Amino acid sequence: MIFRFTVLLLFFSLSVFSQDKYIRHTISKGDNLSVLAKKYGVKTKDIVEANPNAPKILKLNSVLLIPNTNNKTTFNKKSTETVANTTPAPVSIPGSHEVLAKETLWGISKKYNVSVEDLKKANPLLESEGLKIGQQIAIPSNVIADQGKPVENAPKPEEVEVSREVKPKETKYAIAKEFGISVAELEKQNPAIKKKLKVGYVLTIRTSKEKADASEALKETFEIKDPTLTPEQVAENSTVSRDSSTVIRVENSSDLIDRLIESATGNIGTRYRSGGTTKAGFDCSGLMICTFNNFDIRLPRSSIEQSRIGMKVSANEAQKGDLIFFKTNGRRHINHVGMVVEVADGEIKFVHSSTHGGVMISSTKEAYYGRNFSQVNRVLQ
Repeated sequence: MIFRFTVLLLFFSLSVFSQDKYIRHTISKGDNLSVLAKKYGVKTKDIVEANPNAPKILKLNSVLLIPNTNNKTTFNKKSTETVANTTPAPVSIPGSHEVLAKETLWGISKKYNVSVEDLKKANPLLESEGLKIGQQIAIPSNVIADQGKPVENAPKPEEVEVSREVKPKETKYAIAKEFGISVAELEKQNPAIKKKLKVGYVLTIRTSKEKADASEALKETFEIKDPTLTPEQVAENSTVSRDSSTVIRVENSSDLIDRLIESATGNIGTRYRSGGTTKAGFDCSGLMICTFNNFDIRLPRSSIEQSRIGMKVSANEAQKGDLIFFKTNGRRHINHVGMVVEVADGEIKFVHSSTHGGVMISSTKEAYYGRNFSQVNRVLQ
C-alpha cells in the first residue's frame, strides 16, 4: 500500500513539473517554428529540442511542447486579461510600452498618437537593433501627459480648400502626406483619381489652414531657391523620384516602410492562392504587389521581374522594407519573394506568402530559407 502511494506521488510530481516546464500549443493556420518562437519568447532550437520527433512540416491541430520560460507566457496572458477589463490600460513602467508579438513602430506610434521619428529619438537603439518582443520602449513624456485629457472642448483646426495640380512622378501617398491626410481621404475628396493619378489633373483638397500654408511655403521655397527649375524638377525634388537602378526615393521613407510592413503583416493567416493579389488569397509576388499598391507604388507582377528593380545589397546590409528573394525547389532562377520586417544578429525575418502556410513571417535562420536564399533588393530610399 505504501509502495503504491509512493509511486502515485512520484507520478503526480513529474506531471506537475512537466506542466511547469512546457506549454502545450496546438498548431493552427499560419504557424511555423519562427512564429511560435517569437510568440513565446524562446529560440527556435529550444522548440526543436523539446519536440525531437516532430515532423519538419507542421501539421494542423498537432500539438507542440513550448519551453515555459519562468511562466512568463502564463503571466502575460493573465495580465492581458486583466488589462482588457480595466480603463485606462496601465503600462508596466510609467512612460513606457512593452512590445508584443507582431507589433510595429507604426502601430505603436498610432496607439500613443506620436510620430515614428519621436519614438526613435526616445529610443536610439531602435535604429540598430529594431523591436524585440518583451522589450520596454520609452514613450515621449509629453504624450503620456496628454493621455486621458478630455478632447471634446479642444478647438477644431480651421479648414480651408485648396487646389493642387498633379505634377510628373508624384504619387497619391506623397500628396496626401503633404496635406496631412490619408490616401483614402484624398481619394474620397477626389473620386476621379481612384483608378489613376493623371499628370495635370487639378485636385481639390480640404485640409487645415496650417498644412495649406506649409505647402504654399514649400512651393515658394523651391521657386526662390532656383527660379529656373521646371515643374517636373520641382516634383522630383520634393516628393518621389527614381534613379537609374529604379530605386524609389521618398521623403521620410522610414515612415512609409513602417506602414508597408503594417499593411503586409496585417494579412498574416491569409491562405496561399496561385495568381492571387487580394485577401481571398495571395501568391508571393501578389502579396508584394497588393502591399505596395496600397501606397500607390506599382511593382512588376512576378518575383523574377521584381528581382530586377531597385538596387541589390548584401545580406549584411539588409534593412526593413527591402525585398528578399529565393530560388526554391531546386530552381535555377528566382521564384519566391518576401519583404524584410526585422534584421538582428545576422538573422533576416520576412513576411511572405508560402505555398504550405499562406501569409506568415519566416527567417533566414530556418534551414530551408537559408539554403535557398538568393539576394536582397532595396526599392525604397
